[in-house]
Amino acid sequence: MRSCMITHSFYETDTRVMQYANALRERGDTVDVLALGREGSARFEVIDGINVFRLQTRKINEKTRLSYLIRILRFLLTCSFVVAKRHLSKRYEVIHVHSVPDFLVFSAIVPKMFGARVILDIHDILPEFYASKFNLSKKSWLFKLLLLSEKISVRFSDHVIIANDLWLSRLLLRSARPGKCSVFINYPDERFFFGRSNRTTTDKFVIIYPGTLNKHQGVDLAVRAFAQVAEKMPGAEFQIYGEGPEKPALMRLARELGLNGRLAFHDFLSVSEISSLMADANLAVVPKRASSEFGNEAASTKIMEFMSLGVPVIVSRTKVDAFYHDASRVRFFESENVAELAETMLALWQDPVLRQKLVAGGLKYVDLNSWKTKKLEYLHLVDTLCLASPARASAAKTAVEMPGKK
Repeated sequence: MRSCMITHSFYETDTRVMQYANALRERGDTVDVLALGREGSARFEVIDGINVFRLQTRKINEKTRLSYLIRILRFLLTCSFVVAKRHLSKRYEVIHVHSVPDFLVFSAIVPKMFGARVILDIHDILPEFYASKFNLSKKSWLFKLLLLSEKISVRFSDHVIIANDLWLSRLLLRSARPGKCSVFINYPDERFFFGRSNRTTTDKFVIIYPGTLNKHQGVDLAVRAFAQVAEKMPGAEFQIYGEGPEKPALMRLARELGLNGRLAFHDFLSVSEISSLMADANLAVVPKRASSEFGNEAASTKIMEFMSLGVPVIVSRTKVDAFYHDASRVRFFESENVAELAETMLALWQDPVLRQKLVAGGLKYVDLNSWKTKKLEYLHLVDTLCLASPARASAAKTAVEMPGKK
């Protein structure tokens, strides 16, 4: 079977896309990925047997709605041309398109016309994501236009995958019907996120945040909290790995708070590199803003990744994370309460027994909720869609009518 993944992201750091692609490749499918690239990265590369085409470079520094939209539309047009050309040369059976944006699904219009099945995978629900990123009112014409785009994109798709149960409920209310949707949360990639027996030991106590630096992620809150207790935590340091529009402001904030030497910022790293650094951390923090509707409902992949690595996690009490987790495996703090976050950092620094209890609860949870099981559901979904495709039906009919032909 030939399939294509389309994603407006960097393939080598998007574990969700990587898991789907590897699941197909492991059973013998041919998989192409059309993705973004960074400056200096190869335009084409084979990664673990998967053909990765980097169609467009990107810096995650969009400050205006227009600049963000222009980059996406350019990627949409490029993908449409490339996937059509490759499909007409050697046909795909499945096109799996990853949102945001959801209207990227229309890049698969030519393969769909020729019988390919199209999956729309909603990582982040677009209207709320865009509103959070650019401070957009729900009453604005643009928000309403994004809702319309969501409905049309869902209707165009043969099946829709959604990243959490809260968003499934919302999508069913406004854009989709139940039989067309499945929930696949973000599961840790077991090739990188697993318990390490050879963890590096030093006198340092490392607190870590890896990920995108957007306002709804609340990293500024964690910086302020650390500044309040850093002097009470000898040997503690805060390491931030990632990129995004808030990075310059966060670096200024760290300087203003006098955290030079105690807090460090680092650039993008591959999944294999960042997972090793995460495993060596003593404590992780996921400080999302619950006041952001998007942040309140966007499930964090990092939580389960840290659980898999055996690292205790401090988590903002958002709607979605309280839905999936409890105090037996994460230490919650009231979202946007900097003083409580600071106290929680200090408490976990002081209490290795509590840290170990959280680690044990986290490992138990990820053992019961793994990609290993969910992967089989995904492969079954793909096969079911392909069996129902017009092209397969036509081939089956021909085989019945002409049994001697192969």
